[in-house]
Amino acid sequence: MNTEQFSKVQRGTGFIAALDQSGGSTPKALKLYGIAEDSYSGDDQMFDLVHEMRTRIITSPSFDGERVLGAILFEDTMDRDVDGRPTADYLWNVKHIVPFLKVDKGLADEKDGAQVMKPIPGLDELLTRARDKGVFGTKMRSVIKTPGAGLQAVVDQQFEIGRQILAAGLVPIIEPEVDIHSPQKAEAEDQLKAALLEALDRLDDGQSVMLKLTLPSVDNLYRDLVEHPKVVRVVALSGGYDRDEACEKLAANHGVIASFSRALTEGLTAQQSDEQFNATLDAAITAIAKASAT
Repeated sequence: MNTEQFSKVQRGTGFIAALDQSGGSTPKALKLYGIAEDSYSGDDQMFDLVHEMRTRIITSPSFDGERVLGAILFEDTMDRDVDGRPTADYLWNVKHIVPFLKVDKGLADEKDGAQVMKPIPGLDELLTRARDKGVFGTKMRSVIKTPGAGLQAVVDQQFEIGRQILAAGLVPIIEPEVDIHSPQKAEAEDQLKAALLEALDRLDDGQSVMLKLTLPSVDNLYRDLVEHPKVVRVVALSGGYDRDEACEKLAANHGVIASFSRALTEGLTAQQSDEQFNATLDAAITAIAKASAT
């Protein structure tokens, strides 16, 4: 494990950029970027276009290691180059931004008010490849709709796979997202906090993870997680909130930093000049970094 990267993630300022849209979420990301589905054909062309978008973000002078702590990549992005260098290598050695990799393969069907992850075939091989490319950690997402048995199943699966990731020498970001539209959001978050604390206490000595959580209904609900000795960092997803609302909620949760996706790229389009693009991205990064500094 890269100790310089670990120190930056644990104590550094800024936030983590989520640049890991994949599969079914890519057309939506491209549409928001001003590229309609009928303007490309097939997955190869689609992923070429989304890599161009991500490259434009990563190489922008606004995307700097002072305010952007880390970046989460999709596997296809990890396997490509940025400005002639492997993406993870470019992020760390050019921008001083810590690279992470999304490793999940999407969500299973809803059961008991939650969606666990689909199986992840070939995970050990992927983790080895990621480590060899200089990736520091991973991210994997589940979704919780209501409290109950499904929520516990999500936490159990996340930590089971998390141990596999730790064994490969990487730091897992555990992401049990609570749906912001859940009619029982606050109750689910109370159960989730208790389940996470139990799971953290069962980790072996020397093991630590990151947590990526929905911004809670009760401010500072996750303070015990922020301060837990086996938690490297707690980061928040925007979860469908627009940037202003997400930043407002984030600023009310002390010690939590952002890991935003749509809220980061809001307002960016392929049609913008570089000057317009960089200014729009700079405004987003400034707002998110400020909200992450509380």
